[in-house]
Amino acid sequence: MAVSIAETLSRPLEVPSDDADLYTISRYQFYTAAQYLPHVKQGLLEFLSHCVRTVTVEFPVEVEDGSVRTFVGYRILHSRVRGPGKGGIRYHPEVSEQEVRALASWMTWKCAIVDVPFGGAKGGVICNPKELSKKVLRQITRRYITELGDLIGPHTDIPAPDLYTDEQTMAWIYDTYDMMHPGRNNLPVVTGKPVDIGGSLGRREATARGCVFVIERTLAYRVLPDRDVLRGASVVIQGYGNVGSIAARLLAERGACIVAVSDSKGGIVNERGLDPEAVLEHKQRTGSVIDFPGARTITNAELLELPCDILIPAAFEKQITSKNAARIQARLVAEAANGPTTPRADLILRERGVVVIPDILANAGGVTVSYFEWVQNIENERWPEDEVNAKLRSKMERATDDVMRQQKRLTENLDQINRSRQERYGPDAESLGPPDLRTAALALALDRVAHVTLERGIWP
Repeated sequence: MAVSIAETLSRPLEVPSDDADLYTISRYQFYTAAQYLPHVKQGLLEFLSHCVRTVTVEFPVEVEDGSVRTFVGYRILHSRVRGPGKGGIRYHPEVSEQEVRALASWMTWKCAIVDVPFGGAKGGVICNPKELSKKVLRQITRRYITELGDLIGPHTDIPAPDLYTDEQTMAWIYDTYDMMHPGRNNLPVVTGKPVDIGGSLGRREATARGCVFVIERTLAYRVLPDRDVLRGASVVIQGYGNVGSIAARLLAERGACIVAVSDSKGGIVNERGLDPEAVLEHKQRTGSVIDFPGARTITNAELLELPCDILIPAAFEKQITSKNAARIQARLVAEAANGPTTPRADLILRERGVVVIPDILANAGGVTVSYFEWVQNIENERWPEDEVNAKLRSKMERATDDVMRQQKRLTENLDQINRSRQERYGPDAESLGPPDLRTAALALALDRVAHVTLERGIWP
């Protein structure tokens, strides 16, 4: 029999294993934050913990050798309380319904934290883009969007790029939807488009730029007592794709020292510092960062454990686990990827005094500029890149301030929170300690979505 959310919140939470799927992890994080919100109605918490719509599509595509393959895709809407669903589409052989559920819920919390009027959604197709031609990827995209039909739309559910999808994929999505809905302004149906068909200036750099803004603002709060600026900080970046390489360049421009970076084939390190642009040029020429002149080659596992001020996981989920968390030597971890730190690793890092800026804050710059693109498309405008970046900085700094204030507020009100928990769950209810930044960020987002739900009124 399913356990009610009241029962779940009345006793110590079971920490998921490192092998748990992302949806289990996202639910655990949700429950952890919900413990600090005893004023929110239980039934409302139950509603907010679930996705409101899950769609699975299966469709045939004729591939290059003339054979027909059936592909499976998902589009999951977590919430539309604060506005249309918003979230990327990923192409990967390990896409699963549980993964997409987790990513959709995290999108709801990201949008609430940066205060843009969207809810969370996510999509994906099970395929390996590295083994498929551009023609077949175009066919997959068009058929996937056709199967979704009116489940997506400029005011209902708005896709964006994600893992192994890009501007070209978004252009195909826009064109397919536009063919199905002639005579309308369909540009806002998808974000992350090429600039010449409605994409926003600054969108490609947005996730990395937003992450840098958040790191700068967090340091200003003296979370590291001896460092309040980026200049002179040593930085390690796992993942040298779009986000990682741009973050490296922006951090170096601010005086940080990029000591190590990696991609899927391995990593490189030079304690005196790497030139991000030269490393990117080397990767584009050779296919990897490894064998960069003047740097030592290391594994991704070794890279994560290097001594540094700031570690930025910008690759895949579950990279920092209970198996390596005790050896992480970074003082601050900024999660540019989704879900790179497991709950058990979180506990170990916190016990060791490592500050973790959670993904739902650190990488929310992408959805923020996606919102800007959506607004520009609706208004048939194009903002200068300086204006986009200034608006992004304002949003990310305000969001960081809000999370910091929420952490301070929850910590100062712990006695009242624990009394309220005992009144609701009984005298044996577990007493809570001060929340970390992930829990504070989630509690802030949860409270905002719950508040809007009640303001709108429960329909009918």
